[in-house]
Amino acid sequence: MRTRSTLIDTLKIKGPRSKMLNAEIRTSFHGIWPALVTPLHPDLSVDTAKLAAHAQSLLAQGCGGVTLFGTTGEGPSFTLEERQQTLEALIKQGVPAERILVSTSCAALLETLRLTRHAALLGTHGSLMLPPFFLKGISEEGVIASYAQVLDGVADLKPRLYLYHIPQISGVGLTHHVIRTLKHRYPESIVGVKDSGCDTAFSLGLAEAFMHQLTIYVGNEPDLPALGRLGSKGAVSGLANFMPRLVHRLVLSPDAPETPAERERVLALLGVLTRYALLPAIKGMMSILSGDPAWMRVRPPLMALTDTEFTQLNQQVQALGLAQLTR
Repeated sequence: MRTRSTLIDTLKIKGPRSKMLNAEIRTSFHGIWPALVTPLHPDLSVDTAKLAAHAQSLLAQGCGGVTLFGTTGEGPSFTLEERQQTLEALIKQGVPAERILVSTSCAALLETLRLTRHAALLGTHGSLMLPPFFLKGISEEGVIASYAQVLDGVADLKPRLYLYHIPQISGVGLTHHVIRTLKHRYPESIVGVKDSGCDTAFSLGLAEAFMHQLTIYVGNEPDLPALGRLGSKGAVSGLANFMPRLVHRLVLSPDAPETPAERERVLALLGVLTRYALLPAIKGMMSILSGDPAWMRVRPPLMALTDTEFTQLNQQVQALGLAQLTR
């Protein structure tokens, strides 16, 4: 039976490191990094041309970067090879590697390691990693050991890693003990936490405990002003696929006169979207705004909105004032 170190050695992918890999010359995480939705061809393969165009459009609108294959991007529904090929295609089509944050989480830990090494070798900004999310009843030490195996396996590449807390999806949360221990063991690699738990009190507790060491980025857009006041400087946001400027203002201008009204608009929009399966509804928004029904495609087990649902969503969103939401 091979040892852990031997397994890690087998995954040390060979090849030249990108010139952008050096931490000193990679861009910092500032501003909005939309959690990209993943456009699909009729056969449900990734439409990399449309994805690259979408990413470039968001960067042109002032986003700091983009996030690939997160929850909003249906990341776990794609194979390791698809995820690697898509990242390579984005970079080839002109999306700067250093402005891509890659979600590398897989159920198989060694596949997470492989994707994390691949992302680092290509010079991406960093990786976003869930705790182990298939087996339940995992101890804090088990969570720490899982992150450690990946971080040890990419140590030669001096990676940046963002811890991803979304317990309502993963079934496993990140505790203060886990975050504190990993930051102590890997002070240069652990640079932030993406908190998508949608628990305001927990998010504020993370900010109070750790904002002096790393940045807490919340995924629940209504919480952005509160985190912005505590020093958060950006967000990975699903809604930013189609309203990046408004999301940007919520976190970086939390005390602007218009912020309370804009936060209420976001709450109203979420109230509409959550009447449906959320990810298909977000893709429905992309279809409404672009006039392109191809954005509706999702991979099973998700199901696209029905024609009736799409019509209802369109009517409900238009009633909210679409122009105000996307300005």
